[in-house]
Amino acid sequence: MAGVRLQNVSKVFKNTAAVKDVNLDVVDGEFLVLLGPSGCGKTTTLRIVAGLEKPSTGSVYIGDSQVDDVLPKDRDIAMVFQSYALYPHMTVHDNLAFPLKMRKYSKQQIEEQVTKTAETLEMSNLLQRRPKELSGGQRQRVALGRAIVRNPKVFLMDEPLSNLDAKLRVQTRVELKNLQKRLGTTTIYVTHDQAEAMTLADRVALMRNGMIQQVGRPTEVYAHPVNKFVAGFLGSPTMNFVEGTIRSTGDGAVFDTGEFSFPVHPRVASVLLPGGSKKGTYGIRAEDIGVGNGETEGSAEVKVFGSELMGSEQFVHGTRGKLDIIARAPMEFQAPIGSSVWMNLTSPNAHFFDAETEMALV
Repeated sequence: MAGVRLQNVSKVFKNTAAVKDVNLDVVDGEFLVLLGPSGCGKTTTLRIVAGLEKPSTGSVYIGDSQVDDVLPKDRDIAMVFQSYALYPHMTVHDNLAFPLKMRKYSKQQIEEQVTKTAETLEMSNLLQRRPKELSGGQRQRVALGRAIVRNPKVFLMDEPLSNLDAKLRVQTRVELKNLQKRLGTTTIYVTHDQAEAMTLADRVALMRNGMIQQVGRPTEVYAHPVNKFVAGFLGSPTMNFVEGTIRSTGDGAVFDTGEFSFPVHPRVASVLLPGGSKKGTYGIRAEDIGVGNGETEGSAEVKVFGSELMGSEQFVHGTRGKLDIIARAPMEFQAPIGSSVWMNLTSPNAHFFDAETEMALV
């Protein structure tokens, strides 16, 4: 096993910079998720680690070795792709055995490794089937098996679960996380799905426009985003953003949206000097908004635009002038479309982002 380090890595295609000065340390045995929207550079970064792309500048290290000039086949890594990439004419057994045959393992070693891998993935009963005889989830397991069968130093996974249906995707990611912990193999996993990132990752590296915006534990990045982009990308529903001005009052501070104003928690007010004001964006998640059918101190009246029942809870969509707000409420909360509810936006968990830089000030 080995860690992975990217040092000042950039990649330029013609006049387009796909990856810009990426510095990243993945420790031995860690499950790191590269997360971001399409075109942000996460797959290019993964391909650079694999050796399928050569960095324009910078270096890649696997363990203690610099591998910039090492061929992909000699890097001791294994890739799992979005497409299963199985040989349709081969049985599951032969698909698993193929990478070992290419490395000239003995027949006994091949049988031992294939048997062990099939048992690990609970597919010993599938060894004589061909890919067309398997379900999508079973094919994905075979693809994973072909990666782990030779015990590589590093797993590289490029959206491997995106072809599965929603229920199977949830089940498979739980199995994948458990498997990775049992094997202890360093894993870099690419996805645009923030739910996958939150559930799988030891740490998340969130990318945008070829640059890493923030690296940290999922809970840390969720609770303490460094900028407005990170705050908006993580979380479902997305964080509520309210543009306006925060200003000091005699005994605290309020945030003025232009449509209405509401008091802010002292933690948020700490961005101000006494008597000062500052333009920016107030950010608050749905679960941090109090919602009720009657007015309370500091709450604002909003018109119900719609609601989404999610089982034990619901998300209430409210509007106030040009402002849209989503709040989480209990399943039994009554919020008919067109009615008025009261939302309290004063929370110690709220954020304030600078109007120009969009960096989090609190």
